[in-house]
Amino acid sequence: MRIMKAVLGATVALAMLGAMPAGAKELRVGLANEPTAIDPHYHNLTPNNALTASIFDTLILQDDRQRLLPGLATSWKALDSTTWEFKLRQGVKWHDGKAFTADDVLFSFERAPDVPNSPSGFATFTKGKTLSKVDDFTIQVKTEKPHPLTPNDISQVKIISKAAATGASTADFNSGKAAIGTGPFKFVEWVPSDRLVLERNEDYWGEKSEWSRVVIKPIKNGAARVAALLAGDVDFIDKVPTPDIARLKNDPKLSVSQGPSNRVIYLHLDQFRDDSPFVRAKDGGPIKNPLKDVRVRRAISKAINRDAIVERVMEDVAIAAGQLLPDGFFGVSDKLKPEAYDPEGAKALLTEAGVPDGFKLTIHGPNDRYINDAKIAEAIAQMLTRVGIDTAVETMPKSVYFKRASRGGPDGSPEFSLVLVGWGAGTGEASSPLKSLIHTYDKSRGMGASNRGRHSDAKIDALIEEALATVDDAKREALLQDATEQAIGNLAIIPLHYQVSTWAARKGLSYAPRTDERTLYSEVYSN
Repeated sequence: MRIMKAVLGATVALAMLGAMPAGAKELRVGLANEPTAIDPHYHNLTPNNALTASIFDTLILQDDRQRLLPGLATSWKALDSTTWEFKLRQGVKWHDGKAFTADDVLFSFERAPDVPNSPSGFATFTKGKTLSKVDDFTIQVKTEKPHPLTPNDISQVKIISKAAATGASTADFNSGKAAIGTGPFKFVEWVPSDRLVLERNEDYWGEKSEWSRVVIKPIKNGAARVAALLAGDVDFIDKVPTPDIARLKNDPKLSVSQGPSNRVIYLHLDQFRDDSPFVRAKDGGPIKNPLKDVRVRRAISKAINRDAIVERVMEDVAIAAGQLLPDGFFGVSDKLKPEAYDPEGAKALLTEAGVPDGFKLTIHGPNDRYINDAKIAEAIAQMLTRVGIDTAVETMPKSVYFKRASRGGPDGSPEFSLVLVGWGAGTGEASSPLKSLIHTYDKSRGMGASNRGRHSDAKIDALIEEALATVDDAKREALLQDATEQAIGNLAIIPLHYQVSTWAARKGLSYAPRTDERTLYSEVYSN
């Protein structure tokens, strides 16, 4: 009954949008994760980054394997060890008809790191960089020290219109008032939890999409999303539920595309408070935070049966993880493997750490962000309980979860003790998770922006910073590998698995799977 109601609601909402002009083509999408904002600088979150990529461009784009391509910048080069020059594309128009210039770029990079109430911002990509205008179509980026990954960082920041967005709030973007981009689609309307409508930018500087209009229907429930596709109420869906993949692959009326992503699903643990809010002794009384002890963190890691999660929870549509990125990405260490399931070893470590009987703990996570996220949290809770860590589960919508996980505690600190999270490396290499998840939290420098466990290790910080300043690729990769090995050795985070992404569409449509998991509507093609 719930599925039928969801499908009926989608059908009614789509019908209300009116008829298309003759010859126009509409793509109807069932989307698992609705963005939290249309403001491209508000939240560094894949659903937001994917959706806003259809409206706003970056100076540098990425292909489906995250290789860099010209965007609003036609070329870039290093003038010296700390200066990069970017030549901007001429003749580009904003959706309101105004001309794109270097002033828009400088304005965007000034705004991006400081959006009010951002749960996880873009400072990690902008801090330490000073932009200057050479002329209307040339900018230079000065870095505090050599930074060979400057182009990768630049590729993460959307460019917004200075004329349209000066003084604009996130609410102004969400209403469409400030949502003026240069991208392949124009913003039409957003009715949260109901629909998001885009129309083709007929003046787009690049290859124009074949779709005149895209109607995006957020359908959080996986079964309802599949049902909407099977009923023909939508043409294309993302995040196919793992139990349905085999069936959809065998349906001659459908096409399925699938590929591994760079997203690691992991646990962050409270490593900065002696009194952690969701950790208690077995009798419910206070206990000095055991998560600060690396032996306890190792015990938790050993207590988790990753193979069982991959096989039973993820239906074999995932890869067990032992570090920050899967094989094949720059900076991955060949010395790290997934932690072996060892419950007896976990119990021995708890005894060694002075908590032989374990303790009480709550794991917090989202229930609408990652593939099977709530089920993963429940499975982990059962595994930890078996070794003596009595673990409760609390999950919630991502719109609530990320704010609380990032700054819901006293003085804007992270609220929870143990959190289930995911990280996709937007730059396609290991410095992305190292900077954001592992480095000591330092808002002023844009480091540790998503370090919700507040892990801190000066030696690892130094390795990360040295890697970021090392021009020689081989030396930089070795430093990233060393930092990764030490971070995993410290259990700065506990990696669980890498996601495998799956899309499905009506027969006749195709979509190339992307390692960044993004659903880009301009890349959906009819055969």
